[in-house]
Amino acid sequence: MTPGYIDLHSHGAAGWAYDDASTAQLSQALAVHRAHGTTGTLLSLVSAPVEQLAQRLQELRGLLPDITRSSGVTVHGVHLEGPFLTASRCGAHDPRMLCAPTPEAVDTLLEAGEGVLRQVTLAPERPGAAEAIRRFTEAGVTVAVGHTEADYGTAAAAFDLGAALLTHAFNAMPGLGHRDPGPVGAALARDHVALELIADGVHVHPVMIRAMFSTAPGRIVLVSDSMSATGLGDGEYRLGGLPVEVRNAVPLLAGTQTLAGSTLTMDRAVEVAVSAGVSRTQAVEAASVVPSRLLGLNGRP
Repeated sequence: MTPGYIDLHSHGAAGWAYDDASTAQLSQALAVHRAHGTTGTLLSLVSAPVEQLAQRLQELRGLLPDITRSSGVTVHGVHLEGPFLTASRCGAHDPRMLCAPTPEAVDTLLEAGEGVLRQVTLAPERPGAAEAIRRFTEAGVTVAVGHTEADYGTAAAAFDLGAALLTHAFNAMPGLGHRDPGPVGAALARDHVALELIADGVHVHPVMIRAMFSTAPGRIVLVSDSMSATGLGDGEYRLGGLPVEVRNAVPLLAGTQTLAGSTLTMDRAVEVAVSAGVSRTQAVEAASVVPSRLLGLNGRP
């Protein structure tokens, strides 16, 4: 019997984004993922002004129990994918929304997100990032390195300070070079670091999916990075205020070739990984046991 999947990185479905959806809309979005095997998740929010993110965290603090009951998906908390990202690697995040992780910004988010803020993605080269990593980790928030220009040394220092996750490995960061292994190499070299993979057949080549599972067994986390178009057809959507065109199930920022998340579900991610040559046992564990462990659930999906 396949365990329930836990998605650490999902932005929405059914036409709704977690950034501003109502309780009923959140339940509809989560129901799409529940139909594809997801039984636990974090609600990922895209970059926005710190005050706006703080307000949304406060709103979600009161909504999560009701959402969990109505959707059948256990919402374990919130993942802030930004705003402490690097503009040159911002992907589908609005570069106007990005900022440095000042002590004031970090404290504002921690206070607003008490009890629900579980994960933050940041670029370790941003001024103040080192202190932010310390502050977040001391508060029990998982820090993920992502949307970054960091070289190996900068990423390694972030992981050594306590960052424990690499956000969608290979995407929105320097590649795995033979002289500068970059953030991927820094994560692979540290046993306490897990690495997200978007296994949709678009974000990461099957050869690299198989190689990552072989190189870091037990540390790969399959995620959907799903946006609001998930569960719907091709068309025009928005992500964090930016226009997105979905063509052949692939979301792109309108008029560009920049990927804007995915329309992936976790069951499909497992099948893509298996098709890439990963054993089914490993793929299922990457979608259930490994993220469960990261959330402190003692390995229980």
